[in-house]
Amino acid sequence: MAEKHEFFCIPDDQEQRLDAYLANKLEITRSQIKLLIDAGNVLVDGQTTKAGYRIRGTESITVIVPKTEEIYLEPEDLPLEIVYEDKLLMVINKPAGMVVYPGVDNPSGTLVNALLHYTKELSTLGGKERPGIVHRLDKDTSGLILIAKNDQTHQFLAEQLQKRTAKRHYLALVHGSLKEEVGIITAPIGRNPRERMKMAVVPEGRKAITHYQVRERIGNKFSLVECRLETGRTHQIRVHLASINHPIVGDLVYGKRQTALKCERQLLHAYYLGFEHPQTGWMDLEIGLPDDFKNVLLEIKEIS
Repeated sequence: MAEKHEFFCIPDDQEQRLDAYLANKLEITRSQIKLLIDAGNVLVDGQTTKAGYRIRGTESITVIVPKTEEIYLEPEDLPLEIVYEDKLLMVINKPAGMVVYPGVDNPSGTLVNALLHYTKELSTLGGKERPGIVHRLDKDTSGLILIAKNDQTHQFLAEQLQKRTAKRHYLALVHGSLKEEVGIITAPIGRNPRERMKMAVVPEGRKAITHYQVRERIGNKFSLVECRLETGRTHQIRVHLASINHPIVGDLVYGKRQTALKCERQLLHAYYLGFEHPQTGWMDLEIGLPDDFKNVLLEIKEIS
């Protein structure tokens, strides 16, 4: 059964950020509070809001904390493709099909399990179930992901993501031929009101901005598109592309349910990371397309 917490703010609480206020009250991390807020489990005067909401000092706050099963993090000897590593951080090329961190449905075989076998030097700011994890990629999205080896580095990298100074670029194979070569999708994203496990473009959602550029048109049925995140909402690229009627090939959640192509996952690949290293300055890292992505590209070029 979920735990319900009620808090009543007083004038002395004014100007505190909601996530910081609740982290102190509940004695859990701000990252964990943000997850509760994003999931709609935090209500301020009966309404959902953002982690950065500034308290006025008169609010009533309700927090629902779902009961979770205890997950034991077992180090596992799993392959890791390390693109870059030093004493402060790592960049991993995550394969499609690998979950980033354990959960009730995925207690093992995750990137975190592999990291724990590889090194004991991992940050703790993401919570005990997410050591080292600065940001995430969906299970079936491949590509580059940042790993922090200590809390100071984690904070330094996370602030770049929050301030949008770090750069994340993706390649997506989508259905159809986009009308414009270059464009910006600005549409708020939140929980789908009819299917809570899915995200959707909804008026009350959080601000979300995706920049795109067509890399290649393949006949009039497919396009290879580069996407750049300005914000980082859950499933943002997948939801945004589907919202303009160009869903990602292989995306069974937001795209076409059936396709003749031999594709077992959404063809979305995080190919580029740009960020400021705590000691050595700006870094640019790229990784090529994985074989499954390249094979589908070859297949559609042959039939187009």
